[in-house]
Amino acid sequence: MTQRNRGVWTTIRRIAASDRISGLIMLGFALLGFLLANLPWTMHGFETVAEYTIGIPGTNLMLPISHWAQDGLLTVFFLMVGLDLKQELTTGSLANPKAAAVPMLCAVGGMLVPPILFVAVIGLYSQFAPPAPGSMTIATGAVVPFGTASHGWAVPTATDIAFSLTVLALFAKALPGSIRAFLMTLATVDDLLAIILIAVFFSSLNAWYWFVGIAVCAAIWYVLVRRKRVPWLAVGAVGILAWVMMFEAGVHPTLAGVLVGLLTPSREMYGEATPRAERYHDKLQPFSALLALPVFALFATGMHIGSLSLLLFISPIVVGIVVALVVGKPLGIMLTAWLSTRFGGLSMPKELKVRDLFPAACACGIGFTVSFLIATLAYTDAELSAEARFGVLLASLLAAAVSGVLLSRQSKRYERLGQSSAEAVGAHTPAIAVEEPGLLPDGTEIVSSRVFPEERIRAYRQGHPRAQDTEEQS
Repeated sequence: MTQRNRGVWTTIRRIAASDRISGLIMLGFALLGFLLANLPWTMHGFETVAEYTIGIPGTNLMLPISHWAQDGLLTVFFLMVGLDLKQELTTGSLANPKAAAVPMLCAVGGMLVPPILFVAVIGLYSQFAPPAPGSMTIATGAVVPFGTASHGWAVPTATDIAFSLTVLALFAKALPGSIRAFLMTLATVDDLLAIILIAVFFSSLNAWYWFVGIAVCAAIWYVLVRRKRVPWLAVGAVGILAWVMMFEAGVHPTLAGVLVGLLTPSREMYGEATPRAERYHDKLQPFSALLALPVFALFATGMHIGSLSLLLFISPIVVGIVVALVVGKPLGIMLTAWLSTRFGGLSMPKELKVRDLFPAACACGIGFTVSFLIATLAYTDAELSAEARFGVLLASLLAAAVSGVLLSRQSKRYERLGQSSAEAVGAHTPAIAVEEPGLLPDGTEIVSSRVFPEERIRAYRQGHPRAQDTEEQS
C-alpha cells in the first residue's frame, strides 16, 4: 500500500470511528431514502433500483437489491455486534455481572414497557376510533384489524447504539464516563435481547439438515480463527456458507454474523497485543459504519407512503411506535433502575444517581437500525410496514431532539461543577514540585526540582512583603 493510499485509509478509519460523523452519515442516507421514495420525479426510479433482482439463478438466492441490503450487507453490522458482545462478555462490562446488574436489568425493562404502550395505544384506537370496535383506519384509509396491527409489538423494543452514542458525542461532551459506560452496557444487552427476539419470533424454521450445516460451519470457523495464521480465504468462505445455511434454515441470515462473532477469540493469543475480536471489530468498522449501515438505512426508509399527509402523523401505527419509543423506553429504564436500587439491593456506579440517567435513557428511544429491520419482518403488508418504518424514523428524531436538549443541559451543569471544583482545588491545594532537566559543563545530565513554581512564588511575595524581607536577610 502506497503512502497516499495508507493516508486515505487512515482518514476513512478515523471517520468511521467517530460516533458523531458516522451517525450523521447514516441519518443523511435515511432521510435521502425517504425523499427519493416519495418525490414524484424520483420515486419510480428508486423503486426500480430497490426491486431489481440479482443473485444466483435457479436458487432461493435471487433477491431484490433492497433485500440484499437488509439480509446481506446488514450481516456486517451484526458481525460487529457479535464481536462486541464476545469482548464485553469476556473482558468488558458484562464480564462482572454484579457490576453490570443495573444496566442489564434496565435493558430488560426498556424492552418490556414499549410493547405494552404500543399495544395499549392501538387498542384505544381500535375501541374508540372509527370505523368500528376491533379495527382501525391507517393513513391510507385502509381498515386494519387489531390483531394484524398488533404484530408490530416488537418494533419499538430495540435501541440503536450508534445513534445514541452520536447524540452523546454531539451534546454531552462534559458528562462523566460512568453515564456513557452505563449506556454502552445497556445498549449491548439491548442488542443481545433484540437478536434473541428476532431469532425466536421472526424465524420460520425449515428442514433440520440446514441446522446441521450451521453447526458444521460454526465448528470450522471456531477452529480456523484460532490458528496462529488465519487462512482468510477459507474463513470468508465458511462465513458466507454459514449465512446461506441460516437463510435456507428460515432463520434471519444476519444472525450468522452474530454467531461467528461470538465464536471469535476475545483474549490475546500467540503473544498478540490485542484480542482478535477487538482487532477484527476495528477492521470491519469502516465497512459497517460507512457502507453497510448507510445503504441499509437508504432502502429501509425508502418506503413510498401512499398518503403523505397530516393523517400519517395520527395513524395508530405511527402514534403507537412514537409513544412506545419516546415515552416507553425511558420509562422502562428509569422505573427498572429505581426499583432495582430501591428494593433490589443493587447500587449505581459511584457518584451516579438514578435521576442522572434520565437524559441518556431518553436517547435509548432512538430505535433506527434494528427497529427498521423488525418493522420489515413484523408486517407482511407493504402499507403497514411503510407506516411502521415512518413511525420509527419520526420517533428516533424526536427522541434524539429531546435527549439532545436534556444532555446538553446536563453536560453544562457538570462542566460548571468541574470548573468550580478546579477553582476550589487551585485555591487550597499547595503547589507541587516542578522538575527541570539541565546539563552541567562536563556533560552530566541533572534534574533540578523546585517545590514552588516561579508564578506561585511571585504571587506569594506580592501578598507577603515581610516574607520577602526575611528571605533577603537570610
